[in-house]
Amino acid sequence: MGANTSQVSDLSENQSLRTLIGTVSISDNDPFWNQLISFTFISPTSSGNSKLLEEAVIPLAKILIENNPRTGNFGALVRIFLGRTKELKISTECQDQLFIWQAHNTLFMIRCLLKVFIREMTEEELHLQFSYRERVLGSYTGSEVLLEELMCNLVHLVVEVPLLDITYSILFEAVTTMLVLLSYQLFHKEILRDGLIYQYLMKGRCLSLTSQLVKTLLYNIIRQEKCPPPATHIFEQQSDRRGLLYGLASGVASGLWSVFALGGAGSKPGLEQEQNPLPLSNQSLLLLLVLANLTDGPNNCPNPYRQAVTCFKNTQDMSSVPTEQHHMFQINFNSLYTALCEQQRSDQATLILYTLLHQNTNMRTYMLSRTDMENLVMPILKVLYHVEDRNSHHVYMALIILLILTEEDTFNRSIHEVVLKNITWYSERSLTEISLGSLLILVVIRTIQSSQWNSRMMLEIINSCLSNSLHHNPNLVYALLYKRELFEQFRTHPSFQDIMQNLDTVIGFFSQRLEAAGTDLSVERVQEVIMKGAQALPKDRLKKFPELKFRYVEEDQPEDFFIPYVWSLVFNSGVGLNWSPTGIELFSMDSG
Repeated sequence: MGANTSQVSDLSENQSLRTLIGTVSISDNDPFWNQLISFTFISPTSSGNSKLLEEAVIPLAKILIENNPRTGNFGALVRIFLGRTKELKISTECQDQLFIWQAHNTLFMIRCLLKVFIREMTEEELHLQFSYRERVLGSYTGSEVLLEELMCNLVHLVVEVPLLDITYSILFEAVTTMLVLLSYQLFHKEILRDGLIYQYLMKGRCLSLTSQLVKTLLYNIIRQEKCPPPATHIFEQQSDRRGLLYGLASGVASGLWSVFALGGAGSKPGLEQEQNPLPLSNQSLLLLLVLANLTDGPNNCPNPYRQAVTCFKNTQDMSSVPTEQHHMFQINFNSLYTALCEQQRSDQATLILYTLLHQNTNMRTYMLSRTDMENLVMPILKVLYHVEDRNSHHVYMALIILLILTEEDTFNRSIHEVVLKNITWYSERSLTEISLGSLLILVVIRTIQSSQWNSRMMLEIINSCLSNSLHHNPNLVYALLYKRELFEQFRTHPSFQDIMQNLDTVIGFFSQRLEAAGTDLSVERVQEVIMKGAQALPKDRLKKFPELKFRYVEEDQPEDFFIPYVWSLVFNSGVGLNWSPTGIELFSMDSG
């Protein structure tokens, strides 16, 4: 196990693979299939190792594309997998690790080949690759049957097979293969709104499993299960070293796929797990985003996966379900809320938080009712504070989340009641004590300033805070005094003179009080003067403006933004998936 990278090129010389892609048709019951799928490996999870694998698979897949019309061997491989999925649940209950291991290997091979097929051919041509087996056998029933059977089996596998150490890898492969099947969108600039794969998911046999699939993907995200050690989820060698499992393992250890041991070819053991410790959770999140952002079908047929995301309820909610709500299910909101709070470092976690806040009123109501909103808001503020390290889409979604939250008066009141101490990541100055509301205002203003967004918007936010809740924002006053030179450019500009009137009043008032307090004042003394001054400033000194209210309204065609964004996340963050930038049409490589 664990050979160096040069062995990847040996795949092209492997006899079993040469037989699969060759010119001879192999019957479904040939012992060859059992030999082909009995290999030991762990799927590579880094982009580097995935690239090595794909480079080795591409020439083999192209030979298969050429020969498959005469042999139908790809269809046979798919049938071998489908035959095994029917017994996967029973195999899991019986702890039949050999059966699960071989089913996983079969699906991994199908996924690797499909990824090349999809890049090399149209969807119609892909369907033909599934149909050639029937033509060879003289019993053609249509490519759609086998392709739909594969898609439905993948959905059944994900929702029915329990997540255990021995099933982790095959569940990961099932989710990843579904992403690959949907990846045609990457190679089209226009938004795809139809196609057979799309139809299978939207109105085929998969439709009845919509709510179960969405619920399972959410629970994968919640559970955040780490990838188990290799010995646990491939097989257990029997102690006498003479059993069937040991015989199979030792027989193929130096064979076809052994270079893809833990860490992949040429990597240090364990490195992949450090880089991607939660591959199933990450992949499930990406698939959920892809499904939820599929366009509605023709004739105003709604996306069922978006419906499921929109209407699911808390397990503690005992109220009756409206009959018109399709694909409704229940999930533990507390567990989901905790997982969302813990995962806000990534674009995809922030995007699913936005999706739930914006589209699911049950989840939004629950979040706003929490008494620990700082656990959710603080990670979002960190995203905004480190704006230089984030792409523009991530920053935009984080700001929209805050905008949605601040539409609620209860949220605006509660965040000023939460007092935070020693905010170490805020480096401009020491924040030994500050309310969550004040910190939010400081970070948002800093973000707008750093991103060079609307200067008018920034001034309106500051003005609203000063005129309506000055006593809640002493840290904002401190920042205004400390950075007063930034506002010089606005004083003579006619577009800003009305707003600058209040800022000048506040800066002048507190500057006088600080001068009267003496020189060489400590930070603590300055804050004390500001706190007392905030209570003493007469309210009539500040010009009244209409109450500032922002409300988020989604664009008329949100898919034009969200579908390219979601697929850019799959492209950049999909575990074990590597696409060459050549041929990607949906977004530019520097987008975001």
